[in-house]
Amino acid sequence: MAKQTAVFTCQHCAATYGKWQGQCDSCGEWNAILEESATDVTPKGLGLGKGRKVEFVPLDGEMKRAPRLLTGVAEFDRVTGGGLVPGSAILVGGDPGIGKSTILLQVAGAITKHASCAYISGEEAVDQIRMRADRLGLASSPVQLAAATNVRDIVATLDVANPPRLVVVDSIQTMYLDNLESAPGSVSQVRSTADTLIRLAKRRGFTIVLIGHVTKEGTIAGPRVLEHMVDTVLYFEGERGHQFRLLRAIKNRFGPTDEIGVFEMTDAGLMQVENPSALFLAERRDDVSGAAVFAGIEGTRPVLVEIQALVAPSALGTPRRAVIGWDSGRLAMVLAVLEARCGISLAGRDVYLNVAGGLRISEPAADLAVAAALVSAILDQPLAADTVIFGEIGLAGEVRSVSQADLRLKEAKKLGFEAAWAPPRRSKGRKKDTENSSRLRISEMRKLQDMIGLFDLSAGATGAAAEAAQ
Repeated sequence: MAKQTAVFTCQHCAATYGKWQGQCDSCGEWNAILEESATDVTPKGLGLGKGRKVEFVPLDGEMKRAPRLLTGVAEFDRVTGGGLVPGSAILVGGDPGIGKSTILLQVAGAITKHASCAYISGEEAVDQIRMRADRLGLASSPVQLAAATNVRDIVATLDVANPPRLVVVDSIQTMYLDNLESAPGSVSQVRSTADTLIRLAKRRGFTIVLIGHVTKEGTIAGPRVLEHMVDTVLYFEGERGHQFRLLRAIKNRFGPTDEIGVFEMTDAGLMQVENPSALFLAERRDDVSGAAVFAGIEGTRPVLVEIQALVAPSALGTPRRAVIGWDSGRLAMVLAVLEARCGISLAGRDVYLNVAGGLRISEPAADLAVAAALVSAILDQPLAADTVIFGEIGLAGEVRSVSQADLRLKEAKKLGFEAAWAPPRRSKGRKKDTENSSRLRISEMRKLQDMIGLFDLSAGATGAAAEAAQ
């Protein structure tokens, strides 16, 4: 008979212990370790029983590629790599209330125009989902709707010859297996229920989408322990104070990663944004110092966004460095290079940096735009409204080249920009950018001092700004 043992599992990082303790040694979280029952089936290994031999096949064998299933939501198809792959598992994570259920209900309603879809909710009743569908204009969509939490019942319903082409489970934290004693949402329940549903999806050939909640503190062990089990991981990002929502691919076995889809939250649901650059720059003012337009790349899509900087005298012994939408470590590096290589001191001054629109930038190509915004704020000199900036800054003060410069320049030209501050282009890049060079005035920056020289260090610098620039 199998022996029942107790296992104490951290609900934050899934580390296991033989006895309870207040703090997790792995992640450092307090009061996150809960007791879960485990069955010790083979305490002495595999025993004397023999398994069957695994059959090996050559690497260059024939592949059966099923066509991708287009959802009808172009931004969602872009992030998934061109549509849904039959038999794949997709995890959609994000903060509670960010819009995960809304976007997937819209995807379910759009896909029913040419394929069957089932939406299984463990959080809301059927009438609640119908109310949301009516608000989104999807009341007449033939979506197969159910409210269930028992995985045994769900498997018995979907394990048929012709299952729906797409199954949405909202959310994985509410599902449970009745043969496990732990509560729904625990690490063991989340792992076991997801594994059971994913195995069924791969055996029957339908696509399954699992919704998982993650708080900003990371206390719910949902998507974090499932990322290695699924084929695609999508995170729905956005600030509650902004109307923009970003669907970002973190992992994708069937397409590119770091791809984003941009949506706008409206009264009628989430609307697709076909031109994010124009939307991010819609409220931009031309006569404000400390603002620079950065030409970035998100996946395969060029995105232009405004970077705003503010420098103010500090009343504190340690000046503040507040950053929204960018890496605070890179801001500290840019400030150090400005002081050490360009003689611009920011000691005793608070620095505030913001990426307008709620977008989060991770690529180092934004270094030059951040530096330009900081210098513009210090000297109180607005940058030219028709100029885009991009480039990586090294510790020696050099400006390094970045990838896909031609896409950045094409996007800038499409939106009406006439000039660009960019790093020196390679010989291959010069051939590719011949057309863009004839239309844009490109100022090549080899050193950070070259960018500083484009400002008037005497006309607009007065008081503290003049002292910092000298």
